[in-house]
Amino acid sequence: MKRIYLATFMLLFAFSTKAQQSEFKNKKPKLVVGIVVDQMRYDYLNKFWNKYEEGGFKRLIKEGFNFRNNHFNYAPTYTGPGHTSVWTGTSPMNHGIIGNNWYDKFAGEMVYCAQDDDVESVGTKTDAGKMSPHRIEATTLSDQNRLNTQFRGKTIGVSIKDRGSILPAGHTANGAYWYSGGNDGKFITSTYYMEELPEWVEDFNKSGKADSYLKEWNTLYDIETYTESGEDDNDFENGFKGKDKATFPYDLKKLSKKNGKYSLIPQTPYGDDITLDFALAAIKGEDLGKDEDTDILTLSFSSTDKVGHNFGANSKEVEDTYLRLDKNLSDLLSYLDENVGEGEYTIFLTADHGGGHVGGFLDKNRIPTGDLDYDKLEEDFSAFSTEKFGDGLIKNVSNNQIFFDYKYIADNDLNPAEVETKIEHFLIQQPGVYKVYTRSELQGNNFSNGLGYVVQNGFNQKRSGDVIIVTHPGSGYGKGSTHGSVFNYDTHTPLLFFGAGVPKGETYERSEIVDIAPTMAAILGIEYPNATSGKPLAIMLDKASE
Repeated sequence: MKRIYLATFMLLFAFSTKAQQSEFKNKKPKLVVGIVVDQMRYDYLNKFWNKYEEGGFKRLIKEGFNFRNNHFNYAPTYTGPGHTSVWTGTSPMNHGIIGNNWYDKFAGEMVYCAQDDDVESVGTKTDAGKMSPHRIEATTLSDQNRLNTQFRGKTIGVSIKDRGSILPAGHTANGAYWYSGGNDGKFITSTYYMEELPEWVEDFNKSGKADSYLKEWNTLYDIETYTESGEDDNDFENGFKGKDKATFPYDLKKLSKKNGKYSLIPQTPYGDDITLDFALAAIKGEDLGKDEDTDILTLSFSSTDKVGHNFGANSKEVEDTYLRLDKNLSDLLSYLDENVGEGEYTIFLTADHGGGHVGGFLDKNRIPTGDLDYDKLEEDFSAFSTEKFGDGLIKNVSNNQIFFDYKYIADNDLNPAEVETKIEHFLIQQPGVYKVYTRSELQGNNFSNGLGYVVQNGFNQKRSGDVIIVTHPGSGYGKGSTHGSVFNYDTHTPLLFFGAGVPKGETYERSEIVDIAPTMAAILGIEYPNATSGKPLAIMLDKASE
């Protein structure tokens, strides 16, 4: 009889434990922290693995879920479209942010993705605060959470870059803050969100944090151990004004005089440090994660992008920046454990795009780049267009897109499809041009794979141009890395989930950047962003519910 009672007790205990585990796994987080690392290639996880701490990237991967084959499903792969796609669950085809800047064919001018002349700066006397999310044509995950909680759940956006803060936080954010640089060295916002800075922001700006980072930048560890990157002294880096060679160490206080004073900080890993400092102040100042209504912190680390552009993907500077970012992540996780509670928050980490090797570096090592001479192409194309169609057909050429003047086409009785075909035929013969897509092709076909699929998802019927140029794989510049292409080095980025509602695991099954928002919406039990084209990642969610 005792054995029966014991067996029954053990069975009930097992069911109870499993139920508790299931409840913990599916527990709705009090705080979501969505991290976007600007210009982070997926291979940086593996490349620097042996030098990462246990509490940063390694903890996220070992205790969370790692999507090893995560890709952007569109191009151009730039910061504005990237952050927007992560948080809206759709591509530029639907959310409308087709670049950082683009030609507005209706206004007849170039516009910036976060520009808003109808609002005023808060926290600075400059125009750096005249920004808002008004150009996004869809809701974000942050918006949906605000709607679901009857606006009790807060949204705070934080980044060095205005677009890295504003676009993820969405239309309904309580606040979005970005770094002003220049002579200010402060975090600012706009009247879109508030009329004056909260006290905790004012206190942060007065704390002297910015001044504390105008110091020497040397490698975190012995530079001789940085064997995952190239020589420190090479021909493929830009460096800073006032220093002859782009080599360690860098005296930032001295160099700041010729490099925009506080604007120099974001060009170094200390930009990520001050971003984290401000994010932690935001969590405390806004009481994020302190009640049952889920709050969201959108956090973008952007100095990784600036260092990459300046020094290139193979540089000692990039390696040092990621080792320091790893320590930032470790500090963030420890802070969340202590102040929100272990198991009470959910993190996802991804990137807004990757980045290619420096074109000059590839050329030297006999790797083809097919670099495009933009000035020559524009000159030759202008001559061709004028000869074939007269002076007036082309309204603008920017972001590898050609915009037609539709009135000119109508007035001169031109056939748009024939114009596209002739221009496509001319362009594909030019050095540096890899492929060409026309408006008719992108609107008349449904590409399901290949480069056409990627280009089509980045094509917005209303805002994009009439002819799209794709440059060759590896195309870049002589110094510093760039991005924006349709190729793997720009589309393959990390995707890590960690915390409440996330099981341990990994997969090589393909995921896409537009899958993040619906997956997080599923974890939160809320409606997907309204233009979502991605899918919830069932391979992780099903495992979490087991």
